Amino acid sequence: MQSHDPDHSATPPCLSEKPSHSEYPDHVSHTEHDEVSTSFAPETGRRTKAGVGIAAALLLVCFVAVIVVHYFHAHAVAKAGETAFSTPPPVDVVIARPATAGQDLVLPGETAAWYETTIYARVNGYVAKWLVDIGDHVKKGQVLATIETPELDAELEAARAQLRASEAQVGARKAEAQFSKSTNERWRDSPKGVVSEQEREAKKADYESSEARLYAANAQVNLDKSKVDQYNALAEFKQVKAPFDGTITERKIDIGNLVTAGSATTTTPLYRMAQTDPLRIFVDVPQSASGELMNAGAPAEIRATGAVGGVFSGKIARSAESINAQARTMRVEVDMPNANHALVPGMYVNIAFRLPPRGLVEVPAAALIFRASGTQVAQVDANGKIEFENVVIARDNGSLVELASGVQPGDRLVLNISSQIASGQTVAVNEPDSANKTLGAKR
Repeated sequence: MQSHDPDHSATPPCLSEKPSHSEYPDHVSHTEHDEVSTSFAPETGRRTKAGVGIAAALLLVCFVAVIVVHYFHAHAVAKAGETAFSTPPPVDVVIARPATAGQDLVLPGETAAWYETTIYARVNGYVAKWLVDIGDHVKKGQVLATIETPELDAELEAARAQLRASEAQVGARKAEAQFSKSTNERWRDSPKGVVSEQEREAKKADYESSEARLYAANAQVNLDKSKVDQYNALAEFKQVKAPFDGTITERKIDIGNLVTAGSATTTTPLYRMAQTDPLRIFVDVPQSASGELMNAGAPAEIRATGAVGGVFSGKIARSAESINAQARTMRVEVDMPNANHALVPGMYVNIAFRLPPRGLVEVPAAALIFRASGTQVAQVDANGKIEFENVVIARDNGSLVELASGVQPGDRLVLNISSQIASGQTVAVNEPDSANKTLGAKR
């Protein structure tokens, strides 16, 4: 047995002292062999059980509260749904009325000149002077330009000289005819036996020949005179004149330009002019309105936009009386006075026509229901039940629609009906006065 050192056991080393390097292994080995206590105080178990019980109670209270809240919420939702299902849905209605007022049909149109022509030269030459320019208003017969024609002038003088020569030839032939006539008469009236029959026949033949030569000379005079008249007529075209009252819209000549007669593609025109009073307006009318606008005399309102904006009056002058197979429209011409030249050819304008009523039923577009089976409206009967009726649209005016069938004047129609409302369902009808006022205002 190991001896016990009383001094060593009585004075253990202080904990606050730092052990030396040589003492640390011995201390570690000493602590590894010490016993560890596993016992706990009796009150520790009671405190643990109490905490677990409190937590369980809190969880139970929370669970019960959640169940109660969920129950009351589900009950409220079910009660609200039952109330909503049992209450008829409110709807706005409008009373269908007969379409007593005519329709304003506004269509785009294009202005065109009453007359429009391109002026070409009728004689060869060069421009000596031009007297009008674009935008000038000219009268019929007014000189627009003059053309120098030296070749035509020479031909005219030659024709006149030929005419004078032919007229002199007529004088000579006339003298010959007079002499032949008197000679023939003397030989014809001579007693028998004085001249022979052969000589008498010869003088008669000379007379008839002189008459024929005189006739030929007169014919040559007429031919030469017609040639002179032809050149005189061409000489009139040395002055380019306006064919009608109008406005010069284009000038393509200048002094000294060589011009040639004709209107071929290689020939340069001199002027282009148009008559703009009155003015034609062409508009393509849709097939649905062609019946009302086919006859001449119907009034029209021309509405111009832009800097020359204004409203002008006109009338339908004529129509094609035929529908275009591609566009399904009919060409209509409207004529309007244009004395102050407010409108010019080629302008875009709007044409307003007043179409007469057809005796149809007029309803707001909001009352229509578009479905795969066709267009329908929702009617409300006297018992407040919904019935869907098929309708046929005769005229679409935008916010208002005229129906040809399916609705009678006085029927109550639902506006903007919900897709959840089914046929036969009872609805709560709102007062239709406000909807009818809106219908009247749209008219």
